[in-house]
Amino acid sequence: MAGRIARLACHRCPQRAGILPYNTTIRACPRTILRYPATEKDGNTQRFGDVQQKSLMEMEKLVSLCKRRGFLFQSSEIYGGINGFWDYGPLGVELKRNIKAAWWRDMVTAHDELAVSSGAPGTYEMTGLDCTIIMHPQVWKVSGHYDLFSDMMQTCRQCKKLMRADHVPDMLRESAWVQSFTEHCVTTDSPGSLSCETASVLSWAKTRKLGRKLAPGLAVVRNPEATLAWLTEDQKNGLQVQELSQLLTYLATEHKDQTGLQTPCPHCGGDLTEPRAFNLMFESHAGALQSEENRVFLRPETAQGIFVNFKNVVDSTRVRVPFGIAQVGKSFRNEITPRNFTFRSREFEQMEIEFFCHPDNSSAWYQYWRQRRFQWYQDLGLAGERLQLRDHDPDELSHYSTGTADIEYAFPFLPAGEFGELEGIAHRGDFDLRSHMEGKLDPDTCPLEVEKNEDGKPKYKGSGRDLTYRDDLTNERFTPHVIEPSAGADRATLAFLCEAYTEDQQPDEKGKPQTRVVMKFHPRIAPLKAAVFPLVKKDGMPEIAKDIYRALKKEFPAFYDEKGAVGRRYRRQDEAGTPYCITVDGQTLTDHTVTIRDRDSLQQWRVPVADVVEEISQRVR
Repeated sequence: MAGRIARLACHRCPQRAGILPYNTTIRACPRTILRYPATEKDGNTQRFGDVQQKSLMEMEKLVSLCKRRGFLFQSSEIYGGINGFWDYGPLGVELKRNIKAAWWRDMVTAHDELAVSSGAPGTYEMTGLDCTIIMHPQVWKVSGHYDLFSDMMQTCRQCKKLMRADHVPDMLRESAWVQSFTEHCVTTDSPGSLSCETASVLSWAKTRKLGRKLAPGLAVVRNPEATLAWLTEDQKNGLQVQELSQLLTYLATEHKDQTGLQTPCPHCGGDLTEPRAFNLMFESHAGALQSEENRVFLRPETAQGIFVNFKNVVDSTRVRVPFGIAQVGKSFRNEITPRNFTFRSREFEQMEIEFFCHPDNSSAWYQYWRQRRFQWYQDLGLAGERLQLRDHDPDELSHYSTGTADIEYAFPFLPAGEFGELEGIAHRGDFDLRSHMEGKLDPDTCPLEVEKNEDGKPKYKGSGRDLTYRDDLTNERFTPHVIEPSAGADRATLAFLCEAYTEDQQPDEKGKPQTRVVMKFHPRIAPLKAAVFPLVKKDGMPEIAKDIYRALKKEFPAFYDEKGAVGRRYRRQDEAGTPYCITVDGQTLTDHTVTIRDRDSLQQWRVPVADVVEEISQRVR
């Protein structure tokens, strides 16, 4: 079977494959259908293997630099850390803060509402909000998060891994140990006929490179004789195993009289717990007592705070549709498997815009924001083949969306050729405002209708408030459509870190080529904009350097360093991503000029001391 899984299924008669006593044969109905899932060709792995290995090495170096230079730390590290939570160090907090500030300035404060932006269907206004992390629980019920963020989960009692219950069947079909078991223990006698000898099961279970290596937690591997004894006993009582999945449950059951048949773990073969609810929203309680009445949730997204304040913004300001409301804030999701550094965390920060427009123009506005957001990343240095704009296929779209595009980046920790989401731009229609007016909408209806309970009443009632908009010029009343550009501040920070990390060869003080690690951040988001060095700690150079440093500090973050050789000081600032270094030397004492060194090109030029602040300011803004 070449390592693939044969899925047994017969739809024409009740006869099924059966398990017979030791050294006998399992036979399937001649009409049993063998189905093989698609598998990747070995060539893919060979083609991308070297590239992937190089990317992983780069990622390891980046993670090491982030810890060494103070960009990122594991949360609560002195206590062993906590999975899915990260702290930003002195340089990291400045980098992330600069990214958020650039986003807010470019999207909100610097936006010119009097002129038509390039590519926009017309003029529009922008404003902002800062909403609470904890909101009324009904917000999450009508938005769908209360239902959609609950998954049934199972845990392996052997390897302790957690997995979604509805994913287990597919995971088993793709599992290495199931493929190995099928290949070594199941054979085809003739087209449409399958058999499996019990002796081969024992041989597979006891072989070091097969069952013992691939499925160490499987009951038939840990205690083969006792496990197969249950199969023999049930077969004597007339058991007929109907399909491969049922056979696997027997392989995973050691004490059937105590536990019943167990579902095996796709990872190690161990037995899984019963499915139980796992909510991706963090719960808490508002008030002194913990009860169902005062249960609240930490927000899983910032968008809902904007929707519930739509009427407040319209009534308290002079904004007219089309307009956008921006917000930057923390969100929380109890991710099952946080991984890949800060890419998938349980606490993260979002930069979101909810753009409200007339339904007739919503498609044009969607196209505008799709291109506008993609260009923003390119302007700040994410460009080339590692950044792409991908439209969702129809089967990927949410039930309320008529169009969604993801801005994606080829993170080094992903397999070669794969991209991770940086930002999603979604055409949400009127789903959100209608939900908060009428109640939770049923995703299975078209057009969307309020979801009803068994009594015919709304499952989750909306606010009952009128969230429509009346155009004071045309007197038209309508429910605005929403375009949502939703970016992750942490993922953006990680992408800029990955893109900035560079190694090159530069001569040291003795002229010998050395590997230089340099973080090539765009000057707008660089944690430090400039560093000031006195060449030596005498002859009045430190005093001049400190005056320059103090003048720069009033405008933007800067760093003063007088320790070690100047070449080593340059290297330290290269690793920090500082775009410009200013050196006070002997010539400064005679002509009052200093040397400015560019981080990327290593070019140097002299500037009068009085012009240093203006020179650097023009280059970093």
